Amino acid sequence: MTLAGAAEAACRDDRVDLRGDGGQSRFTVEIADTPDTRARGLMFREELATSAGMLFIFEPPREVAFWMRNTPLPLDLIFLDTRGAVIRVTENAVPFSDDRLPSGGEVRAVLEINAGLADRFGIAEGDQMRHPAFADGAPLWPC
Repeated sequence: MTLAGAAEAACRDDRVDLRGDGGQSRFTVEIADTPDTRARGLMFREELATSAGMLFIFEPPREVAFWMRNTPLPLDLIFLDTRGAVIRVTENAVPFSDDRLPSGGEVRAVLEINAGLADRFGIAEGDQMRHPAFADGAPLWPC
């Protein structure tokens, strides 16, 4: 495989890779990058595969706050800056809650995964994500 082919295989719109002191993990993701898809998110979903998630992409980057209204699944939320660095991990968000879950700073993306997986995979602040969404922000882990 050529170097270009290896990079292409490593980065796809429907997949994210995370790395840090806790190791590496990979999730297949649905993309929420429009006002409508971001507003709906994972609402009304009753199942999410262990290796799946939803990646919310914000252009331009901004501070955000999430809530769990109409979301029956407990989730972990991973907030990422413009370079793909994890700036906050909110674990075990309570289903159906209207409590605001703030990003804690400007973000390019937020990854929602099943509750407990951030702890299980050792995902923490300072970890890095690889995904094409970070290509124009001097990514820490380029595609």
